[in-house]
Amino acid sequence: MALVPLRPGRAASRLLPLLCGGARSKGASLSPGAPGRLGQRRYKKGVLPSPDGPAPSVSITEIRQYLRAQDIPFHDGYSCLHTPSLFTGDRGDQPLSANAPFTLFIDKTTGSFLCTATLAEGTWQDFQANVEMRHHGVTPIPPASSEETEEEMRQAREDARCIWERALPLWELLDEKETKETKALFGISQVTDATLKRFGVRYLRAARSLVFPWFSPQDATLKGLKLLRVEKKGGTKTYVEETLPRFDSYRNLFGLPLIGRRDTELVLTGWELDALALHQAAGVASLALPRGASSLPPTLLPYLEQFKRITLWLGEDLRSWEAAKLFARKLSLKRCSLVRPGNLHPRPLEALNQGLNVTKILRSALLASHKSIISFRQLREEVFGELVNTEQVSGVKWARFPELNKLLKGHRRGELTIFTGPTGSGKTTFISEYALDLCMQGVCTLWGSFEINNVRLAKIMLTQFAGRRLEDQLELYDEWADRFEELPLYFMTFHGQQNVKTVIDTMQHAVYMYDITHVVVDNLQFMMGHEHLSVDRLAAQDFIVGAFRKFATDNTCHITLIIHPRKEDDEKELQTASIFGSAKASQEADNVLILQDRKLVTGPGKRYLQVSKNRFDGDVGIFPLEFSKASLSFSSSKSKVRLKKMKEEKEILANKIVEGGSGASKKP
Repeated sequence: MALVPLRPGRAASRLLPLLCGGARSKGASLSPGAPGRLGQRRYKKGVLPSPDGPAPSVSITEIRQYLRAQDIPFHDGYSCLHTPSLFTGDRGDQPLSANAPFTLFIDKTTGSFLCTATLAEGTWQDFQANVEMRHHGVTPIPPASSEETEEEMRQAREDARCIWERALPLWELLDEKETKETKALFGISQVTDATLKRFGVRYLRAARSLVFPWFSPQDATLKGLKLLRVEKKGGTKTYVEETLPRFDSYRNLFGLPLIGRRDTELVLTGWELDALALHQAAGVASLALPRGASSLPPTLLPYLEQFKRITLWLGEDLRSWEAAKLFARKLSLKRCSLVRPGNLHPRPLEALNQGLNVTKILRSALLASHKSIISFRQLREEVFGELVNTEQVSGVKWARFPELNKLLKGHRRGELTIFTGPTGSGKTTFISEYALDLCMQGVCTLWGSFEINNVRLAKIMLTQFAGRRLEDQLELYDEWADRFEELPLYFMTFHGQQNVKTVIDTMQHAVYMYDITHVVVDNLQFMMGHEHLSVDRLAAQDFIVGAFRKFATDNTCHITLIIHPRKEDDEKELQTASIFGSAKASQEADNVLILQDRKLVTGPGKRYLQVSKNRFDGDVGIFPLEFSKASLSFSSSKSKVRLKKMKEEKEILANKIVEGGSGASKKP
């Protein structure tokens, strides 16, 4: 069973002309590439703060000091500080009462706030501005969204209502056979009608999809919905999710309206059907995250503050396990337990279908917090899990570079990859496709491009994503831009020389806010400027590499760092020792990739990728790259090129090239 969200938030809209009679707001064409859209383009992808005008960071100490200075009562929660709301009750210049409900939550990490009573939210600076307004007797005003965002959300609610009204409860389908077949298709034959009714699940015949509602916690009105359908290819069943509103605006904790004020224990899942299974099998309070195991948006943390114990059971693969450990940090390790995936611990729906004791599995959950020193007994199950799940342990596979999978085996969290190549060989173009490939598979990616601006970088990636020159087919631009916009991709707005501390702080913010698991930094030399003028450049580089190494390990985040090579003879191939600086970069790195360019030796266009270090299992080697100028792609051709052949070719060229690479081999 595979759960794969494909272009979430778009296909749900394609149903609307059929379900709503084609009525849409002006200028909101649903057909990609439809006439009239050119010139109505809107850029919505958020980028991180610019170093020229970033939102000032705030510490938890500063937040507490400010609240005390302003006589605002508060108490500590797990992820947030709780205070009375500025937007309810008395609005004079009187101090907030400690007897008022504490419905405003301030994130301890970012300072942003959310009032669960009014749904007002904003930054720490917005909060301070409203406190000042209150002191002057002015009614605090919740920060307003842009008109464009408000219109988009209003339209999404209207579209969701159209679909919701046409969806039917499964138990109300006239044909009993259809009901059984539909339940069997989604694997919910064991889920009772009472459970489906309690959670408000419906079925949309026109799309052959289950419909999960998103009700506002404020007034129980319908804010959006998620559609889930099944696609079968051969013997594989794939679940495809689509949402209204767009996936990045869909923040529904499915099952939240069923949570009581006195509930103190919760099971957090990554799938709506798992939440149904948990409630039915164990009778526990359960919620499903809106984006599964890919992200836990900080805006949802206030709704989880009431729980003294949270068990994370996100799925059945290693990726879900890694996500659970990451989310536990946000939620506070001391209250979290994790269900480790395995044959005896499948995802909740599968456990229900197999007749397993779900309550027993929950009781076996591991505590997320641990001491600094542990014994093998505590590691035993994790070691066994890695032995059993070797494919998952090896990481996310590249779809465009199968030869890279043979060597590196996959892309793994917590590693540092060093990438180098001659000037003008296409390092940025290659690494953008390398990162895009992973991003298309759900790896949340942050790009830090100091050498070329974000517009040019985005143009390169969009061309690689579409696989064609969009300059010649502008009518298709909106279609591909809409799809590209749905990727979990973010950009740092830095350009030119930067302070490494500023870059690290921005990366830390991105990991917390967007659950980033892959950071690309292009390139290291742009962080060796201003503050290191009086310091030895090699020592400065060692410090920067060490900082990135520590960040990757501490945040379970993969960092791909581009470093220019030394100035060497153009007729020589690059080696690991060719990386600029001391040996620390290659020593700290888990992987070293070298883009070799043979055009100066063997003629134009002869490039290949060399893996000269692989700490995971030691496999190193080379394979050819074929560059397509039209699509700016280095993806391997369809014909399979064997590593053995490349090894033989390298041996032939060894007499011509001084100090050549080692070919495909196994490190001792």
